[in-house]
Amino acid sequence: MKRKAFGLLAALATLAWAQPYRVVDATGREVVVPSTQRIVSLDGITTEILFAVGVGDQVVGRDDSSYYPPEVLQRPSVGYQFRLSAEGILSLRPTLVIGREDVRPPQVVEQLRATGVSVVLVPTEPTVQGAKAKIRVVAQAVGRGTRGEELVRRLERDLLALEAFKAQQAPKGKLRALFLYMRGPQTLFVCGEGATPVGMMILAGLENAAKGIRECRPMTPESVVAARPDVIVTFKKGLDSVGGLSGLLRLPGIAQTPAGQRGKVVAMDDLYLGSFGPRAGKAALDLFRAAYLQEGFVEVAP
Repeated sequence: MKRKAFGLLAALATLAWAQPYRVVDATGREVVVPSTQRIVSLDGITTEILFAVGVGDQVVGRDDSSYYPPEVLQRPSVGYQFRLSAEGILSLRPTLVIGREDVRPPQVVEQLRATGVSVVLVPTEPTVQGAKAKIRVVAQAVGRGTRGEELVRRLERDLLALEAFKAQQAPKGKLRALFLYMRGPQTLFVCGEGATPVGMMILAGLENAAKGIRECRPMTPESVVAARPDVIVTFKKGLDSVGGLSGLLRLPGIAQTPAGQRGKVVAMDDLYLGSFGPRAGKAALDLFRAAYLQEGFVEVAP
C-alpha cells in the first residue's frame, strides 16, 4: 500500500515538474514555457536573477554581459546581447531563451520563435518598479514565483536601508552627476534620462546633469562643459578603455568641469551600476557613499 502511495506521489511530482509555465513578458505577450531544462540567457541581469531564484544549473548558455555570479562564466557564450545570431543560440538546443526586451537584432527573436523555442523578453525600465518587474517576469518564466517575491522583498529592505542612510547623512543640496559611457577614446557618449545608470544615480540621490538628453548621445566637449557636473560617473570597463582616470581627465572638456578640476570620478562595476536588478538598493547606497562621503576618485566593486 505504501509503495502504491509513494508511486502516486512520484507520478504527481513528475506531472507538476512537467507543467508548462506561463508568463506575460515585456511585449505583453503570454509565453508558454513547456520546459526550463536548457536555458540560454541573453542579458547579465537576467542571468543574475536566474541564479538567484535557483535555476542556475539549468543555464546552458549566456551572452557576454553575463559574468555574475562567476560560475556562469563556465557556460559557453553566444556573443553580445546586441549582436546576436539565431544559429549560435540554437546550437545550444535551448528550451527557453530569455533576455531584455531590446535585444538585437530584433529578427533573431522571430527566428527563434519560428523554431518553436520559448522566448521571454524582460522589461528594462530603469526604476525600482522596473527592477521588481524584471525579477517577477524572470521568476515566473521558470516557475519560481515564490522565490522571485522573496527577492523583491529583499530589494525593498535594501531600499529602506538606503533611504534611512541618506536621511542620516542629509547632504546639503544635490550633487550634479554626469554619466559617461565609454568604449575607447573614439566611442564616447553622454547619457541622460532613460539610461539605466542615470536611473541608478537618481535613486542614489544625485541630480542628473545631462538635462534634455534622452538615452545616450555622442559626447562633445560642449555637452560636457555645459553639464557642469560635480561628479562624473562611469563604468569600470569604460574607464579602463580610455586609459584610466588620467585618460579620462585628458578627454576634451572634462578638465573644464568642476568634477574634472577636483578629479571627482566614480567608476563602478558595469553590471552592478547598469542593471537595476535585485542588487539595485545596495548599488545605489554604494554610489551615494562614493559621491557624497568620499573625495576624489572612487572605484566601487560589488
